[in-house]
Parts: sequence; structure tokens; C-alpha cells
Amino acid sequence: MKQILQDLRRGATLVEDVPAPLCRPGCLRIATSVSLISSGTERTLVDFARGSLLSKAWREPDRTIQAWRKARTDGVLATVSAIRSRLDEPMAAGYCNVGRVLEVGAGIEGFQVGDRVISNGPHAGVVVVGKNLCAPAPDGVADKTAAFAVLGAVALQGVRLAAPTLGETFVVMGLGVVGLLGVQILRANGCQVLAIDPDPARAALARAFGAETADLSRGEDPLALAALTTRGRGVDGVLLTLSTRSREPLAQAAQMCRRRGRVVLVGVAGLELNRADFYEKELSFQVSCSYGPGRHDPSYEEGGRDYPFGLVRWTEQRNFEAVLDLMARGAIDVEPLISHRFHVEDAGRAYDLLASSAPSLGILIDYPPPDAETMAPIRALSVARPRAPSAGVAGFIGLGAHGGTTLARAFARAGAVLDTAVSASGAAAAVRGRKLGFAAAATDPAVVMTTPAIDMVCIATRHDSHAAYVVEAIRAGKNVFVEKPLCLTLDQLARIEAALAATGGVDAPPPRLMVGFNRRFAPMVVEAKALLSARPEAKAFVMTVNAGVIPPGHWTQDVEAGGGRLVGEACHYIDLLRHLAGCTVVGMDVSGVRRPGGPARTDVAAITLRFRDGSVGVINYFANGHRAYPKERLEVFCEGRMLVLDNFRTLKGHGWSGFSGMRALKPDKGHDACAAAFVKAVRTGAPSPIPLDEILEVSRLAIDAAEQAG
Repeated sequence: MKQILQDLRRGATLVEDVPAPLCRPGCLRIATSVSLISSGTERTLVDFARGSLLSKAWREPDRTIQAWRKARTDGVLATVSAIRSRLDEPMAAGYCNVGRVLEVGAGIEGFQVGDRVISNGPHAGVVVVGKNLCAPAPDGVADKTAAFAVLGAVALQGVRLAAPTLGETFVVMGLGVVGLLGVQILRANGCQVLAIDPDPARAALARAFGAETADLSRGEDPLALAALTTRGRGVDGVLLTLSTRSREPLAQAAQMCRRRGRVVLVGVAGLELNRADFYEKELSFQVSCSYGPGRHDPSYEEGGRDYPFGLVRWTEQRNFEAVLDLMARGAIDVEPLISHRFHVEDAGRAYDLLASSAPSLGILIDYPPPDAETMAPIRALSVARPRAPSAGVAGFIGLGAHGGTTLARAFARAGAVLDTAVSASGAAAAVRGRKLGFAAAATDPAVVMTTPAIDMVCIATRHDSHAAYVVEAIRAGKNVFVEKPLCLTLDQLARIEAALAATGGVDAPPPRLMVGFNRRFAPMVVEAKALLSARPEAKAFVMTVNAGVIPPGHWTQDVEAGGGRLVGEACHYIDLLRHLAGCTVVGMDVSGVRRPGGPARTDVAAITLRFRDGSVGVINYFANGHRAYPKERLEVFCEGRMLVLDNFRTLKGHGWSGFSGMRALKPDKGHDACAAAFVKAVRTGAPSPIPLDEILEVSRLAIDAAEQAG
């Protein structure tokens, strides 16, 4: 299928041939007929993508500060590499989609195959969208009209926050698509509307929809017109549907309003408020969040949990439905808003138009009817499949930021043949896969499991999917490399052990299982291990992890999705100390920092490990530190000697004969060496580089640590 992507690094609009996504539980799989370019949001994205690196930094000051802090701790080279990797991620464009339902995911009621629906799906031939972000299109509403429903919901939510009543007077500043839809919705509410825009053609459209207008191109004063329209009393409210960095529109809105008037920002404007303007009139100011309640709530948008109708009357989905009903009744007319139509193959021209000074308004993208090729979950990429060796052919499930920029590159440098890349949307697999040298892209993991030539399955997906993919790959007889963690629960761990026990035989050992505990392969850790191995006495380890804050709503903090941070990340450090100690853990205590009167924080904890040889290790995993401090510091005390490892850039030795330290220009956490060791083991028939008993031991300890901390 064809999908429109934005290249944020080079500024190009890409029309890529990508594999079609598979349906998921709680989602609809939709064949797109028409999509609408959101001129405001998408032009901002195009302008950002086409700007220089300096202009990107200027537009994203918070990210620039993050980059500066990273450079101080990780070095300039590592920071530049991270920025380039982030900008190389293809971004799916668009969120106004119309099409027919191809498949209904498990757990969905109210939709059937063949239904015509609108959704916030991207510009792509086939989209998969959560049920709460879809709505049926009425029979009397054409596809080209229904494509405006999502932007109509943006306008409607702003109007709802403004709470108009019959006979009130409202100003709409900014007459793009959202502004002109807002004009019509306010008129449908029985309001008098004053519309303001410097473009005379857009002002004329607003007049056609029943609004009074101020022609700024001829110097008309909107403040005077607002006073005249309201008999000098001031307008009841202002809807700001524009995009500007200036604070002037907000100041004008305050001056236009009556006492206790309402100002709602739907677009983007400078937020330097003049306190006197708002204080003296007791004005209310509110920023509208997209389509309405439910936006940016994963439980609503991804989990499919609707809000109770009696408590939250208007959600995202119900706003979609309301706009479609207005369209069906003729209260919203979008025909005059359609300025251009392009076939998806010509989408580059559409975005060139959007970025130019040429006039445009609603730009529609048309798609061909779906066929077998459109629906295919696998695509051959423009990379010749090399002659496969007898061993060392990799298939990747998950090609996100880490899987695509770190893990796949490490396997390629190790000499692995990159055969098939799998990602849920297909875009990452196709675009990143081609750049990395994969021969094929897919959205169905079964492709990797059933391709005979593939003997290594690399799993870099969300944590909650690791165990199932590991078991499936083992049963398929594949060697498995899985990013940490191996699994999230002891039940999952038992299923993995059972799968391993059920494979292989006398002449055929079970497939190799490797977890991406890369830190034990880091050059400075290898040196530290060699030094410590020559010292038989018990050792003391202090591992300090300045983990940084992750919002509570992030999936890694969710016990079911990510397992929490101790299972998902602290397992790295349990493995590192287990490796350096060189013997099993015989005891563990975990203390989590507790909130006053509340539960323990599972991302701020001290883990104490006691080893069989008498060694002891403390892992201070803290998410409440300062970002300027190095993320990882390891201190080892042994026989009057010390080793201090800082962020994998420096290793200092104190009291060691012939060793004072090591230094590197950028952190090397062992990703390349870890991948190389696994590929070599597969090709030579050697055992897994990390013994299975250590992998299972560390996995159990991490799960137990999370339970103790909680």
C-alpha cells in the first residue's frame, strides 16, 4: 500500500510502498478512500522538516536543552548520533481519514465489515485505528465531506469550551479550515459571528457562511467592528483558530470581550498574557485539546475504554458523530473549503503546494480501491537479497528507535544477513529496513517465524510481547535474541523454560536464547572483569543509576505493558553485577522510597544482592536525581583496590599495578560486541554467549525485585 511519510531530517515528503498493517484487538482495519491534509498542523511539520538543524533547534528549545545535557554527560559524538537517529525516524503524516472497514478486531461492537467510517488514521491505503477514534459516516455524507469530520471535531471542541448560548456574539480569529468550520458551528448554535483573517478570499467564505467580517487587507479595525456589532458591550467570546508566535491576537481577543467573556485557543499563539486585560474583566482563558475528552489518554484511545455517557457527554468519538450529524443536516458545508485534490502517488506535489505561498485550503488525497497487492502484509525492498550463508540470517520483530538504530546496525556490523524487518505499522520496517539493508518488510511476525532461511529472530518490541514471541520463535526452531527484559512474570518465564525443554534432542540441542544484556560486553566492563577475576576475595559493588523521570502514564511504567522500571531496566544492572561477581545470588533485599501516606515508588529503589562467594552489591536505581549527573556509575571495592566506571566513557583504577584507567570519546555500552558474540555463536555452533542459567536467574531476580519494591 502507499503511505505518506515525512522525512524530518531532509525535509522530503515520501510516498512509500509499505506492507499493510494487521488488525489488532479493539481496532478497525480500514481501506482508505480519501484523506484530508490538516493544513495548519501539517504545514508546521513540513516547515520544521525543511528547516536547517539550527532552525530545528530554535523551534524546539526544550529538546535543545536536553541535547546540551546529553552532550555534557555522554559526549558530543554520542549526542550528534542520537539526534541524527531521531531525525531519521519516518513520521506518519495525517489524521483525517475516510474509508471502509475491512476487518473488525476482537472486542468491538457497533461496527461491521463494509461500514463506511471516518477515523484519525494517517495518510495510508490501509489504516488500523482504535474503535474510540472511529465513527460511522451517514449515507448522505460523501467521502470528500466526511474527510473534514476530524477537523470539524477540533473546531467543535473549541466551541464547546466557549459554551455559546443562543443570540451571543463570537469572534473567530483565523479562517483556515478549522476556523471556517468553527464559524459554521457557531452559526448552527444561533450565534452572531465576527470572522477575522488577513486573506480576503477566506473572509468572503466566512461571509457566505453568515458571518460579519473585518477585511484586514484594507485596514479595517476589528476592535471597532466588534464594538459596533455588540452596541459597544463587547463580544461574548473569541475562538483563536490560527497559528502564530505573536501575542497580539490574544491581546486583541481580551480587548474585544465583554466583562466575563471567554477566550479559547484552538490553534497556536503567543501566551504572554496581559494580566490587566484579563483581571479587570474577569475573563476566562482556556486551551482546547484537539478533538475533546479522551485525547492523549491511552486507556481511551488505545485501550478502548469509553467514558460513561452520563458523566462525559462529549468525547472524541461523540464529537466526531456530532459533526457528521451536522454535515448530514446541511448545517456544515465543506464543498467551498475544498481547494485541491491529488492522487496519493502525487502527494509530494500536495505538500509542495502546502509549503508554498500559493493559496490553498482543504487539500484532499485520493486512494485507489484495495486489491491483493495493497493488502499484502509483506513487501520486497529495493535491496538485493544476498546469497544466504549456512547460518546467521536475521529476522527482526520491532524496528523502532532502539531496534532500528542500535540493534539492527550492530547485527549488520557483526556480519549477519538482514532478511526481513517487521513493524506494526509497516512504515518503520519499510523505510528503516531499506536504509539498513533488509531484503523485505512485513507487518506479520509469522513471516519471520516461517521463513526457512531465517535462523535468528531478534525481538525488540514492547515488553509485554517479548515472552510470546520468544516462545513462538523457540517452537519454530529459531535462535532467539530478545531485548531486555526476557519476560514480565514468573508464569511467562515458566512457559519459556517449557518451550526450551520441549525442543532439541540428543543430536539437536535446543535453540540458543540470548537476552540483550549488552553491558557485560562493554570494553570497559571486559577489562574490569579481567582485573577482578584475578582477585579471589569477596568484592563490594555499588551501582548508581540516575535513571531520570518517566511520566507515570508512560507504557514502561505500566505493570502490564512494560513491567515497571525495575523489571524493564534494572535487570541490566542485576546482570552486570552477577557477571562481575561470577557466582550466583543467594539473597536479595529491595527497599523502595515511599510517598508520604502512599505506596512505594518502584522507580526509586535500592536493591541489595548477596553472592555465594560472600560478595555484596547494591544497585541504587533512582529516578529522582538531576539530569546533569551521569546516568550510570559503578564502583568496585576489592582487596584495597577500586575501579570506578563512569557512564561507559571512563574507567579509573586505584591501587592496581599496571592499570590506571581507560577513556573513550563516546559511551560504548557493548551493543556491537553483544550482537557479534551472538552471531558468532550461531555460525560456529557454540553455546549462547550468556549461559541460560544466568539469563533465567537474572530474570527471576528482576521480577522478584519489582514485587518487593511494590
